[in-house]
Amino acid sequence: MGCQVRNQRVFETFSQIHVDFSVFMGIMEMRRVMDMLIQFRFENFKSFRDDTILDLSATKISEYSNHIVSSGNEKLLPAAAIFGANASGKSNVIEALRFMATYVIDSFMYGGDHEKERIERLRRTPFIFDSDSKRAESSFEVYFTGDEDHGEKTYNYGFTLDSYGIVEEWLNTKAKSARSFRKIFYRNPKELVLDGISSRQEENIRLSLEQEVLVVSLGAKLKIDILKAVRDWFYFLNFADFGDPQENEFLSSRIPRGFSRSRQVQREVASYLASFDSSIVDFRVELLREDSQGELVRIDALHRTREGRIISLPFPQESAGTLKMFALYPFFQDTLTEGGILLIDELNARLHPLLVRNFLLAFLNPEVNPKHAQIIFTTHDAWQLSNNLLRRDEIWFTEKDRDGASSLYSLADFTDEDGLKIRKDENYEKNYLLGKYGAIPDLQYMDVLRRD
Repeated sequence: MGCQVRNQRVFETFSQIHVDFSVFMGIMEMRRVMDMLIQFRFENFKSFRDDTILDLSATKISEYSNHIVSSGNEKLLPAAAIFGANASGKSNVIEALRFMATYVIDSFMYGGDHEKERIERLRRTPFIFDSDSKRAESSFEVYFTGDEDHGEKTYNYGFTLDSYGIVEEWLNTKAKSARSFRKIFYRNPKELVLDGISSRQEENIRLSLEQEVLVVSLGAKLKIDILKAVRDWFYFLNFADFGDPQENEFLSSRIPRGFSRSRQVQREVASYLASFDSSIVDFRVELLREDSQGELVRIDALHRTREGRIISLPFPQESAGTLKMFALYPFFQDTLTEGGILLIDELNARLHPLLVRNFLLAFLNPEVNPKHAQIIFTTHDAWQLSNNLLRRDEIWFTEKDRDGASSLYSLADFTDEDGLKIRKDENYEKNYLLGKYGAIPDLQYMDVLRRD
């Protein structure tokens, strides 16, 4: 018996993933090169109380200059690795961007006849450990580069919201040749300035806009080009949370696009898996049923023995690492082929460090990654700090203080107790585990099992 996998629509299977992949693949044809994240900024979201910045701009350090990508006037990095103790806030950095993307894509649903759970996903989660933060606004802001079709512009978009709806929202753009940003729109409870929107389109926005709805979300539905360009940028954020058991189970059952019917795709996936398990040579795939819920597929992995025989193994019997690499393949393929940003929580889970390294090298190699895709991931694996892989400005840490508030900082910006910056020839792994950079567990002696 082989593995029976139903490739279900994401909205029905796991509601936290906001992108229905049938929609996602439908708009993939519009994809062009050079949509890259410059900076993500947020405040008062989950464990992050204070202003927090994840910056993918390259700093003026000398190592691994081949990692740097020129996009517009920006010098950007293809990777950001976030290290930290359990419950330090690593996952919440990705969750903050995920929330922002969800709100941008779905906020137009307010005021309409939509499922209650979808609206519920748009409710913010402020820092709860002090009363002021619970009542305060939460803010989210991105800087990113646009593609050649939009003149390689730099976009600055953000919004703040409270329990009642949107408090502020803004969009500014800067052409490659310009010195300063041009305001496209700005809103607050007292005014709505739409300088960069045509008068005909402006009227439609003013008539339809509600307090909980973003201008970008509404404008994209109204097919206003510049607002649709911003909304579409969020569509191409690919999230994979392998630290969540439910989502991990779903991701492990999702099959790559075209896998059920295309022998070429099956061979490509087999070749990908053979890069770490050379015995895998092919698949036997049977499409059992196809309906409105998706496809029911039986999968056997074909292995070549030392004697040269081919044996068939039901796919669920493969190792957890193989199943995870299979789950990663659609993200890996789509992001590297089309460009975009891949955000993975717990990349190291169930994977050997060398596999993680091999995965990252694909993003760091401009020949393998010609569309300048970016990867942002969380990990506990300190080995990635010691294998001559990442620049200091590609290494980030999260730490939680005694008030329960998380902070995020880069190794490139970190200074030691003497006020000195970290040198590139330091042993990052050793120093991290020794606590030199912070962001490690505050361990206490476990005497819970001690018997008197």
